Amino acid sequence: MANVGLLFVGAVLFLNGLMLLGKVDSRAAAIFNLFVGGLQVLTPTYLIIAANQDPKRIVLASGIFLFGFTYLYVGIGLLMGLDTTGVGYYSLFVAIVALGYSFISFRLFDDAPFGVIWLYWAFLWFLFFLLLGLKMEPLTPYVGWVTAIEGWVTGVIPAFLLLSGYWVTENYYEMAIALGAFGVLTFAALWFVLHRRRPGRPAEEYGAQSYPAGPAGSPG
Repeated sequence: MANVGLLFVGAVLFLNGLMLLGKVDSRAAAIFNLFVGGLQVLTPTYLIIAANQDPKRIVLASGIFLFGFTYLYVGIGLLMGLDTTGVGYYSLFVAIVALGYSFISFRLFDDAPFGVIWLYWAFLWFLFFLLLGLKMEPLTPYVGWVTAIEGWVTGVIPAFLLLSGYWVTENYYEMAIALGAFGVLTFAALWFVLHRRRPGRPAEEYGAQSYPAGPAGSPG
């Protein structure tokens, strides 16, 4: 069930990335954020009830709430025209907590790939904090691209592999290293390309919206 939610987390991140790049209307994106946010609140609630007080299953499900509340917060904020500061500082909270979930993925569950994926999410939510909480608007195109890319790398592709039974259970550490290397190289190159080609270009020229609508999702 959580894997289905992860698939739609990828979809909403991709959509929100396009919104930041000025390709999708913010009010249209808000509706989908509400759909996915509702799913990402109902899913962990069911999983926790069904966990029969198993602490490992509960901690796995609990991380999904971080993202469900992000999408609901963003969707409502977009529809009501709210200031972004609140969701920006909430994103800082998510970024910090995501580091904890990364740690337990490595140490408690021996799941190195999702340990790296949680680091992806921590980085993305920290970017949301910079953009929405601190109003660093020149970051808009970079955050838009990172959001759209993470939608596929941390959401759609892992979810599809898990749902179809093609998620590799061997060579976890090699997979984690590949994920980490891809993230570092891709996002560093993206930063270099955007700042080399568009020096000093005002954020408003990108047609960016005021909300990015967040990370989220959850492993499994």
